[in-house]
Amino acid sequence: MAAGFFISKSVGVVAIVLGLGAVATIIALSVVYAQEKNKPTDPGIADTTTTTAAPPPSGAPPPPAAPSTTAAPNTTAAPSTTAAPNTTAAPNNPWNRWRLPTTLRPESYEVTLQPFLTPDVNNMYIFKGNSSVVFVCMEATDLILIHSKKLNYTLQGSFHTSLHAVDGSSVPHINNTWLETTTQYLVVQLNGLLQQGKRYRLVSIFTGELADDLAGFYRSEYVDELGNKKVVATTQMQAADARKAFPCFDEPAMKATFTVTLIHPSDHKAISNMPARSTWQQQIGGKSWNVTEFQTTPKMSTYLLAFIVSQFSYVQSNSGNVLIRIWGRPKAIAEGQGSYALEVTGPILNFFERHYNTAYPLPKSDQVGLPDFNAGAMENWGLVTYRENSLLFDNAYSSIGNKERVVTVIAHELAHQWFGNLVTLRWWNDLWLNEGFASYVEYLGADSAEPAWNIKDLMVLNEVYKVMATDALTTSHPLSFHEDEINTPAQISEVFDSISYSKGASVLRMLSDFLTEDVFKKGLQSYLHTFAYGNTTYLDLWTHLQKAVMENNVSLPHSISNIMDRWTLQMGFPVVTVNTRTGFIKQNHFLLDPTSVVERPSVFKYTWIVPITWKTRETTGDRYWLTKRSAIKNEFKVSNSSWLLLNLNVSGYFRVNYNPENWDQLLRQLSTNHQAIPVINRAQIIDDAFNLARAKYVSVTLALNTTRFLSRETAYMPWEAALNNLHYFQLMFDRSEVFGVMTKYMQKQVMPLFNHYKNITNDWMKIPSGLMDQYNEINAISTACSYGITECQNLSTEYFRKWQQNVTNNPIPPNLRSSIYCSMVATGGEEAWNFIWERFKEATVVSEADKLRTALSCSTQPWILSRYLQYTLDPNKIRKQDATATINSIASNVVGQPLAWDFIRGNWRMIFSQYGGGSFSFSRLILSVTQRFSTEFELQQLEQFKADNQDIGFGSGTRALEQALERTRANIKWVKENQETVLAWFQGETASI
Repeated sequence: MAAGFFISKSVGVVAIVLGLGAVATIIALSVVYAQEKNKPTDPGIADTTTTTAAPPPSGAPPPPAAPSTTAAPNTTAAPSTTAAPNTTAAPNNPWNRWRLPTTLRPESYEVTLQPFLTPDVNNMYIFKGNSSVVFVCMEATDLILIHSKKLNYTLQGSFHTSLHAVDGSSVPHINNTWLETTTQYLVVQLNGLLQQGKRYRLVSIFTGELADDLAGFYRSEYVDELGNKKVVATTQMQAADARKAFPCFDEPAMKATFTVTLIHPSDHKAISNMPARSTWQQQIGGKSWNVTEFQTTPKMSTYLLAFIVSQFSYVQSNSGNVLIRIWGRPKAIAEGQGSYALEVTGPILNFFERHYNTAYPLPKSDQVGLPDFNAGAMENWGLVTYRENSLLFDNAYSSIGNKERVVTVIAHELAHQWFGNLVTLRWWNDLWLNEGFASYVEYLGADSAEPAWNIKDLMVLNEVYKVMATDALTTSHPLSFHEDEINTPAQISEVFDSISYSKGASVLRMLSDFLTEDVFKKGLQSYLHTFAYGNTTYLDLWTHLQKAVMENNVSLPHSISNIMDRWTLQMGFPVVTVNTRTGFIKQNHFLLDPTSVVERPSVFKYTWIVPITWKTRETTGDRYWLTKRSAIKNEFKVSNSSWLLLNLNVSGYFRVNYNPENWDQLLRQLSTNHQAIPVINRAQIIDDAFNLARAKYVSVTLALNTTRFLSRETAYMPWEAALNNLHYFQLMFDRSEVFGVMTKYMQKQVMPLFNHYKNITNDWMKIPSGLMDQYNEINAISTACSYGITECQNLSTEYFRKWQQNVTNNPIPPNLRSSIYCSMVATGGEEAWNFIWERFKEATVVSEADKLRTALSCSTQPWILSRYLQYTLDPNKIRKQDATATINSIASNVVGQPLAWDFIRGNWRMIFSQYGGGSFSFSRLILSVTQRFSTEFELQQLEQFKADNQDIGFGSGTRALEQALERTRANIKWVKENQETVLAWFQGETASI
């Protein structure tokens, strides 16, 4: 899943009973019923009943919550339930544990679902369904636990489900069934034992809500060009929401095959993981419905199942024997917004087939852009789902950043079709390997589709440095958790963080670099061939990489496992310090706050086995391995006129510090001929220096000195590294006098870059050729406008004037729109805000809507920003999937930050209950609204916020809250210690202006 919201109405769904007389309408199970109806273990299915809890058998606790209800067809009366007696269940019962027992293993599912795309008499959207699962008994048991969430069951006799033999053996009777809502189980207690080695079938009939909560089987809505509301029924199962669509053994190791049947309106199309086997029309309830049955899937995990009913259209092509289709809203597809995705999907699939030495495992690859989607994308096998802005691209509106987003997210999801889908991690504690791997090879896949971009270099900025900011905190965590640390859905959701994605990618990139890509691929291919259609742990990959190391005679100081365990089983990373006068080299656990206490123990005592590449002014040396805390390396001694540079192209996941003399030589080189140092390492010198200064390894003036050469630099990566780090200074000082002189310095440094791009683009009329050049043009405009350079602000004002004169003809080049829109709103007052808001409301291209929505947060008027914050609570104004991103944008504005913080504090209970704790977005929300915190008063407010909301909780933002507290304490210290020095440095640099 490419790196979200939850709204839950009370699910008192009045189920439409599917009794024996209605079974024929649910096609997939008709055969099952025909075979089994003469030998049920329980009385026949009741055709109208209210589900009630049967008294538990002697010795068994009663269900703690009322089960779901069903009502007779066409009734409007509220359903009734019988609540369980008020008895507390013993916590050691299997149904009180979050993990399934290993006594049963599913083999195959038959699932039939009928979504209703108009509301029922209770103004609710529902779906009806039934399912059967064939499972093998691995160990004799009288208990069946199967996951179920927010489903309402039609009783079969007195029970929620019925059990049938598959092998012709006898079947024990059901004693009791109930729904265990806390742990999300349907519990089935039997009066005898299931026999080891025998197969059984569990049959269920149920109704659920087709909610707009972006989870399980849910609905997405959009308005077409004629103003008609359209409803899409779609899915998002990862991590633990397949159980919300049908009862299932909802753990990644519980692989099985799935035969899906969808009953849908005749004017809608149905798609699923596999191609359709057959489609026919059938009269159901006096209406004609289409019934589409899909081919049976290969053996796969529940979280990868997907099905969609929509009026979308598509464009298609073939790559070898694989059918590729790009789906979306008909208008978007008609406008050609699926063309770029179609163009790159085939080459990326072909690249991964070669990379994995394994054919794509399925006959087709559908990719669907959804109006409402929680994550960036989801790798459902053969049916990948995306936010529209991660799949659809429009040349007239979309920027180069949008294009890069599309190709990298497609590559990320297609990488999973093998690594994650064909071979799946056994449990979520190893999520980092699944997501980290895809986050690494997405750059390789994108590079195969866009070879001129040099996109692989961007990993350093986008993954390595971005995640180091989090991993340098004591509240970070290791890549791999112990299996018993991750149990609940909330804990699983919390693992989907930047450590899993970006640190995972960074250490795998380092591993591939020191093995060589060829050896890494050989080990990977062996791993995939060995475990196809199975489950693994990260140790299995190490074993196969070690085999490749031995077969190819790669020289390493230790085994793969010994080297990599230090990077995966302990948090953080080292700073490697070298003295070029003595050759002495050492490593330390790098912490942004060197006085903070590391409470998480490590068996490796926070030392690493570090692969070090290096060069001097004159020569490039062989890789050196630092295997101890310190060592002497004579080749690291250099003369006074030379310099030493470690970690070439930042291939290793660590920071580098030098003795003052070597820092001086590197700065001298940058000031005389910066191109003598490779471009990625120019970015590294800046990023390492600023972070070393925050951690007090070097002075803050040394860090600032690394930015002096930028007035002669036109390359993207050094500029981006500098802007990212100076952004921290902006956050710390934009409410103080420092920011006045900092602004003058930034204007002085960026003006040559602004003029460079003005010249090579012929006054902003031409697009620069390369990806990096286009990105740095955006930096030039964005920095110049935001730091108040008059020529840039005049440019945005002129664009605004021209656009107002002809609203249908936007004169702003797509690459520059984000920056220019922001400048328009910041300088244009209410008039500009209202103009951009109107353009946002009528935008039909989602990437354009995103730019407009973000720019609206650039206002300098508190009342406008307060009103905009209120808009985020109204899904008719701001889509739920965009609400936290919008709040984050407002919080990034110095005027909006206190407003956003007050808004979050004042509305936390409502926001949390409405959007749910399982969303990605809560961690980003907490970090965004607190990123400027640097005073004792703000720390007290944050601590009070934590105390006041303990009863509500923080969901996936729990760890982020601890990180925000840690960052705030570090910021307070840093500002106290550095404000005067920073002020003096900026004054000295701008004295002559």
